[in-house]
Amino acid sequence: MKTILCFGDSNTWGFNPIGITTPNAIRHPLDVRWTGLLAKDLGSDFRIIEEGQNGRTTVHEDPLNVCRNGKDYLPACLESHKPIDIVVLMLGTNDLKSLYNLPPGEIANGAGILARMILTSTAGPDNQPPKLLLVCPPKIGSLSHLPDLEAKIPNGIARSTQLPRYYEALASTLGCAYLNSQDSVQTSPIDGIHLEASEHAKLGPAVAAKIRTM
Repeated sequence: MKTILCFGDSNTWGFNPIGITTPNAIRHPLDVRWTGLLAKDLGSDFRIIEEGQNGRTTVHEDPLNVCRNGKDYLPACLESHKPIDIVVLMLGTNDLKSLYNLPPGEIANGAGILARMILTSTAGPDNQPPKLLLVCPPKIGSLSHLPDLEAKIPNGIARSTQLPRYYEALASTLGCAYLNSQDSVQTSPIDGIHLEASEHAKLGPAVAAKIRTM
């Protein structure tokens, strides 16, 4: 059996966009989330581990939330779940927040730090590194109807649209597999950040198809 670790943020956790209007986050059911659909698509020869967290960044501390720095948690996560055959890494959306003030290229550099941690780890079979599928996160949608959120992620559409060129270049440099989720999915018009069930249904098979080539 192959083990696949999916390391990401709220879109890996399965945040339902309708939750933006409620006091508490609402999670898509397992059979709706792209990770659950990935497991269904790949079948019983694969074990899918969900490691999604709302608000997770690549390498940055969130002064308003604790334990959101992906770099701090990743080593323990890799060790806890080893041996891991493939890591699917999809992070960067939360790095677009104004409190980090990062251009798209620097966001990709943050993802690169995590990617290199994975590719130099002993978390794979026989203490070798696992394979890596680097996934560029979805494009931010319109936030004009949510002024508070728009202030947190200024110029979200334009900046997130630039991410694929940097993520693809990073994957080429590292020699790892790459998937641009922006080719497959669109964020919900409700909050401009998270995926509706219909988009999870697209992303899961897209990731599965890429994994089969690996």
